[in-house]
Amino acid sequence: MAAAAPAFLFLSPPVGKFPAVKTRTKPCASSSSSPSLADQLEPISRALLHGKPTPTQHAPDPTWVNPSKPKPTVLSLRRHRRRSPSSHPSSAPLQPLLRDIRALPEDADLAPTMDAFFPPASPPSTSDALLLLNYLHPSWCKSLSLLTWLRALPDGAFPVDTILFNVVLKSLRAARQWPHAERLAFDMLASGVPLDNITYSTLITAARRCRQFDKAVEWFERMYAADGVLPDEVTYSAVLDVYAQLGMKEEVLALFDRARGSGWKPDHVAFAVLAKMFGEAGDYDGIQFVFREMREVGLKPNIFVYNALLEALGKTGKPGLARSLFEEMTAEGVEPNARTLTAVAKIYGRARWGRDALNLWEQMREKKLPADSILCNTLLSMCADVGLVSEAEQLFDEMKDPELSDVPKPDKWSYTAMINIYGSDGDADRALQLFAEMVESGIEPNIMSYTIVIQCLGKAGRIRDAVEVLQSGIAKGLKPDDRLCGCLLSVVALSSGEDTEMVLACLEKVNRNLVKLIRMLGDDGVGTDDLKAELKGVLNAASPEVRRPYCNCLIDICRNHGFPRERAVELFRLAHHYGLYSKIHTRKEEEWSLDLRSLSVGAAKTAFDEWMKTISEHEALPESLSVYTGSSTHKFAQGLATAFAAHLEQVAAPFRPSESQLGSFISSRDDVVSWLKNTDRSHV
Repeated sequence: MAAAAPAFLFLSPPVGKFPAVKTRTKPCASSSSSPSLADQLEPISRALLHGKPTPTQHAPDPTWVNPSKPKPTVLSLRRHRRRSPSSHPSSAPLQPLLRDIRALPEDADLAPTMDAFFPPASPPSTSDALLLLNYLHPSWCKSLSLLTWLRALPDGAFPVDTILFNVVLKSLRAARQWPHAERLAFDMLASGVPLDNITYSTLITAARRCRQFDKAVEWFERMYAADGVLPDEVTYSAVLDVYAQLGMKEEVLALFDRARGSGWKPDHVAFAVLAKMFGEAGDYDGIQFVFREMREVGLKPNIFVYNALLEALGKTGKPGLARSLFEEMTAEGVEPNARTLTAVAKIYGRARWGRDALNLWEQMREKKLPADSILCNTLLSMCADVGLVSEAEQLFDEMKDPELSDVPKPDKWSYTAMINIYGSDGDADRALQLFAEMVESGIEPNIMSYTIVIQCLGKAGRIRDAVEVLQSGIAKGLKPDDRLCGCLLSVVALSSGEDTEMVLACLEKVNRNLVKLIRMLGDDGVGTDDLKAELKGVLNAASPEVRRPYCNCLIDICRNHGFPRERAVELFRLAHHYGLYSKIHTRKEEEWSLDLRSLSVGAAKTAFDEWMKTISEHEALPESLSVYTGSSTHKFAQGLATAFAAHLEQVAAPFRPSESQLGSFISSRDDVVSWLKNTDRSHV
């Protein structure tokens, strides 16, 4: 989670060495100096609906470098050397004790067992203590108990030093027990036990592993300021990742520069962190910076760096460069793993390079490259995105072929992807058949499978089949979530007569308030205030990502079921008031546009009619007006553009399809103004 970055005391990077830090600015809705009313009200509208609280990360204080201590010119590594197995004393005398300890419960106190084995006159040696702690590494409770016993020996019979604390800290890190690890570190400080490089490195990496990023930065700052301990390569890489996780791009670059100035040679982990950070920010220049730095230090990317770079390039929308990098990787003799191929498949899918992705699969099969379920499911999802039905069927058949041992067998995600392919293609029969096959094969459908099948059947007009699928799922313990309830709302909008009541009966069992709201929408006697209160309650009870789809479906229900005409308009205005439709309008000096891609057919018609009313009240209009419905390979997704074109024809609006942009309708100011003057406003 990104945290606001304070002004740090790091030295500024040399001009031209680092990529420029891109500041994300909010696009203006109008070229004029005064923002529109919608933009002014947007912060208020956001507060009208509850959302899940987003935990805020406290921005860490700047790293302070003690000026009284000279900065070394070369990074000093002060890690303890790991003992080789041959240098350890024989563990044979301790085997009876180890058997007794292993037999104890995890949270047992080891003191009685240790007292029985080591009499007061013969305390354990340092080697014995280290050997015991190493054996107890998987059990953090017993490691802590043993350390407590050693420290409690009378008259300082056993001097507990930093090394023993470090061994226990590593056990706590492996178990992700951050509170115990930090408490032990404070105990070291209180007892006067010095914290060395290993201590700080273990604490920082433990905090990072437990996603306590603020704590990791806090201990990194203390490492410098309090003890003057210099980080090593592992610590630098860990802190770089922490800064990147916090979204502190400037601090990542500043620390990288300072570490490089100290003589640090970045490793593959550090470069993978940089690549991931730049990729998530969509910073193409930053990715180029990673390439340059790796060449400068003479480091060739390994599989982990290549994976991070490929995933980053996929997020920056550079499929051509990603393909070149993948070809370079194979030419360098670096063998791709399943994660690599999954990243490349996703890139090709986003770029709608379906044939390239399938060619990649064929090359993998020829070269016997590794494949896992995630990769195959990614390819299936990509086929759904670009409409490659037959190719997906071929891949799915290979996954089901018992003779192909190197291809993973289909799981619930594979079946769900194929059901989605048939659903997107409008083939309800095949979707339902595959759903039944999934159940018969012993694979339990997930809630996404049910949602896709019900949606597909509903859009195909097979309402009773959709209800039967839902009822069978509920009988097997299915617990509908907000998305499935939204799917049922869309089925209500598409149904009529007895079928509508059948779906509402099912919906009422899982979300009574939604059905109550639908009944209120159809009742002429319900006032706007009551409707507003009920809608607000329904939306607050739903997760934020389904609130706009809920409003879309409710508007469709109003328009399709003959509810009072003003109900759809009231719903649209309330949803706009709550900020759910705040991004559909864009105003530039030369053009105003309406983006309907996130709306349903009914909501799109309502939004357009309201937009025309707003335009009729403005005197200063731009030269051009445009409406964007989007385009898709999905048969069902194509319905918005088709239905909206029919609506334009019905109201005789002077918008025509754009020749340069698919799924866009354009008109001139003069044509729209003339049409509005000659049109009955009550029908627009």
